[in-house]
Amino acid sequence: MKLNRSNMKKPAERPVKIIQFGEGNFLRAFVDWMVQEMNDKAGFNGNVAVVQPIEFGMVDKLNEQDGLYTLVLKGIKDKKGVKDVTLIDSISKGINPYTDFADYLKLAENEDTRFVVSNTTEAGITFNENDTPDMQPPVSFPAKVTLLLHHRFKTFNGATDKGFVFLPCELIELNGDKLKKYVLKYAEKWQLGTEFISWVNEANLFCNTLVDRIVPGFNPDNIAELKETKGYEDNLVVEGEQYHLWVIKGPKELEEELPFSKAGLNVRIVDDVQPYRTRKVRLLNGPHTVMTPIAFLSGEEYVRETLEHPVLGEFVRSVMKNEILPTIDLDREEMERYMDRILDRFLNPFVQHALVSISLNSISKFRARVLPTIFDYQRKTGKLPNGLVLSLAALIAFYRGKYQNKTIPLKDDEANISFFEKLWEKYEAEEYTTLDLTGDALANCDLWGQNLNKVQELTEKTAELLEGILSNGMINVVSEIVKEESHA
Repeated sequence: MKLNRSNMKKPAERPVKIIQFGEGNFLRAFVDWMVQEMNDKAGFNGNVAVVQPIEFGMVDKLNEQDGLYTLVLKGIKDKKGVKDVTLIDSISKGINPYTDFADYLKLAENEDTRFVVSNTTEAGITFNENDTPDMQPPVSFPAKVTLLLHHRFKTFNGATDKGFVFLPCELIELNGDKLKKYVLKYAEKWQLGTEFISWVNEANLFCNTLVDRIVPGFNPDNIAELKETKGYEDNLVVEGEQYHLWVIKGPKELEEELPFSKAGLNVRIVDDVQPYRTRKVRLLNGPHTVMTPIAFLSGEEYVRETLEHPVLGEFVRSVMKNEILPTIDLDREEMERYMDRILDRFLNPFVQHALVSISLNSISKFRARVLPTIFDYQRKTGKLPNGLVLSLAALIAFYRGKYQNKTIPLKDDEANISFFEKLWEKYEAEEYTTLDLTGDALANCDLWGQNLNKVQELTEKTAELLEGILSNGMINVVSEIVKEESHA
């Protein structure tokens, strides 16, 4: 249903300065909100054009509401519970390149457009050998970007002042560098010319960034409340926490074009993103990924309830303190304070963060957020971390798609889901032992980036814990690990 315009301000007409790949909850509660803040408080005078990065998405719903939606930010501010409700009008339009590729390319012709942001998940910045320049559109996000840049290059005859500034929000290391690498790889493979390649290198800026805001996303209670208090129905209302941080590696001059500080936003333009990334990915995103299959298979649905659970909460705290924290080569006291703040954010009483929403693309998240910690812990201590390995076993159990007669709503690439489905079919047909299943699961280099069977004792330990989950139940296995850690 369309928002009832009679009950709200009319969106301002502003030039489109930003192209955004992704229409999901996070970008709308983070980037588009920041654009709104800069428009309202710092004279930015710019809007966003949203591109749907995959074939099936939400731009039609976004367009039905004329780009308008409500953001509800809940949390603790100055030791008091606060809730800010804002109507966001910073999105001009949504574009689906799968139904109107010409409209997508036309974005490159806009002289006002300067920035490109994205959140295509950890699995988004990849190179697809099968993408070709005649596809409308190609499959991968970098391939789509390459065609957009090439069209801009031709439109403005290679003008050096018409390049883009890329601010990718994917939670992968060196996200800007990787996006640039694949764009150049496509440019060479497709033989788009040395002049174009030089223009990509010289006229465009690919920034490595780090984003931080917990965005649970959709809460149906907000729809009813808005209808009662504001007089309109919003089917795209999104919910997030108050805290936010965006770290961008780039020149200080960016602040002149993007007036973050003038708008009071917690954005830091720095020379090195890595220290911020390490602590955030390992101590915030890592625990999210670790707890999701374990808590879900234990019967919990939300992050806060998981932390409040007498066993699961102790497990998560123990993993953070005893397994993750020791792998971070930063000041220990500072990291403990940062960990305590994260735990407070997990326990935010005003936000319901569903485990199912975190479970999206769990395999690529585990690979990026947890595996490096397992490797570093083993390198430093000579042994495997019990809790983190349990999360790997729980992930394999989670991707069975069912547990104790309950269906698990898996959200991942179809190839990943199909891979585990076949493994579990063999197990159920008694063609596999638990060790066989684990070995084949860990051998898949496409999932993990390497054959994890080569990691000393990992296969055996994961299989042992998986057998425990199947035989004794998830919560009982967690309880045993918690007891072992408390007596260690």
